[in-house]
Amino acid sequence: MKTHRLVMPGDLNQYGFLFGGKLLSWIDEACWIAASMDYPGHRFVTIAMDKVEFHHGVSEGVILEIDCQRSKIGTTSVSYQVSVIRGSGDDPTEIFSTCVTFVNVDETGQKQPIK
Repeated sequence: MKTHRLVMPGDLNQYGFLFGGKLLSWIDEACWIAASMDYPGHRFVTIAMDKVEFHHGVSEGVILEIDCQRSKIGTTSVSYQVSVIRGSGDDPTEIFSTCVTFVNVDETGQKQPIK
């Protein structure tokens, strides 16, 4: 699943670059939506995000592409490989990539099988 985000002034730190935490929030949300669309009716919570390393800064007005692809399915968990691209056309630049893992839980937070 692909989605896009526009970097707005409120997303920036004091130096004029995108806050890392803001990007992580967008990634978490995009991957959660992908998991929820792949497995409707399940209750997913984030349990892991692999290596967090930002490769390039991002300024106001940049459109980011967030691409979430299912990479692993377990009994109670599912993982998505995510790539964040800045730019388009002939010169796209990957600014971030990681793997996000969710677990399916019941109302009390206990792990439940994915069906």
